[in-house]
Amino acid sequence: MTRAMPAILLDLTHTSHTRARTGIQRVARSLHRELGAAAIAVTRDPFLGAWRPLEPWETANLASDDTTKTRRAQWPLSARWRGRWRRATGRTGAFALQGDYQGFLTAELFGADVGSHLPRVFPRVALFHDAIALKFPELTPAGTVARFPGYLHELLQFDGIAAVSEDSCTSLADYWSWLGIAHPPPIIALPLGVDPVCHPMGDKRTDGASPVVLSVGTLEGRKNHLALLDACELLWARGGKFTLRLAGSIQNQTGRAALARLRTLQAAGRPLRYDGPLSEAALGEAYAECAFTVYPSLAEGFGLPVIESLAHGRPCLCSMQGALGELVLGGGVVGLAAVDAGSLATAIARLLNSPGELAALSAAARARTFKSWRAYADELTAWMQTLRPRA
Repeated sequence: MTRAMPAILLDLTHTSHTRARTGIQRVARSLHRELGAAAIAVTRDPFLGAWRPLEPWETANLASDDTTKTRRAQWPLSARWRGRWRRATGRTGAFALQGDYQGFLTAELFGADVGSHLPRVFPRVALFHDAIALKFPELTPAGTVARFPGYLHELLQFDGIAAVSEDSCTSLADYWSWLGIAHPPPIIALPLGVDPVCHPMGDKRTDGASPVVLSVGTLEGRKNHLALLDACELLWARGGKFTLRLAGSIQNQTGRAALARLRTLQAAGRPLRYDGPLSEAALGEAYAECAFTVYPSLAEGFGLPVIESLAHGRPCLCSMQGALGELVLGGGVVGLAAVDAGSLATAIARLLNSPGELAALSAAARARTFKSWRAYADELTAWMQTLRPRA
């Protein structure tokens, strides 16, 4: 009988306890789906005080296409009491994380409990998404800013770091260099994947209807929705005929100003639709129904909504700075030197009033090829196998 290959332990401590679909959660879910039997999904159970495999209710969270507005981890009371009881009685059923495994992988911005209890498995690899909490603390939730230095220090325990872009890779390397870390873990820039889209079946725009401009992303400070809303109001005040559609949850600390502005514009009768967070199926419908997308973010670790827009054959307006600038180069994107209200208004108006340019950008988007999540998972696991123990 052929002996099964050892599996990778995949940390889904946060993602398995929320149905939110932030960028990080979507990356974690995609890895879980594509690794399949090659991974064992695990969680650090704070009530049990140990690592364990996911239970059926946690696996159901990962498989569900439903979504919620809150990012917080949700633990049913029964799961809390079960963990506490097992811990108190010594019947932990704790997962032995020191067996024959191919490694430990986390795609999450993990908490202190995970960071202080990493399993003794080689190699330990973490995805690094961004250093925005360091660069833009004023646009980041206070809890994330406070946690971030500890998180960056805990990353030093890993055997390798897979950054999601060249910009994120450089940011982490520069930070550790600034701290004077002599022998940090190796870091690789490994851009993310995207689900394939069938372009011929993906156009649901209605002839003669007012064009829809779509913006996908959490309402939060760094996503710069205030500038986008001001840009659209400038165009509407001049008689612009289009609908702005926003999709994404709201970050309560840094997104309230954008939500208030949005509600004011809706009350004034502007053609503005806010859907909140969407399921994967509904998000695909939204891309199919729009003319193009706008991603006004000031800073990103990668920019999933940009490549998802392009994968659906829809051009995107976004910043040409940092990680987003890396996505501009392949075509189908209008890269902006600034994403203030005036620059956004000019770019949106240009595409609305230039069907030829919009058609050329759409063709360029459809001509691009994208790495699938399957290929991303293969690249990541192949790199993990090249790592060597650190002295």
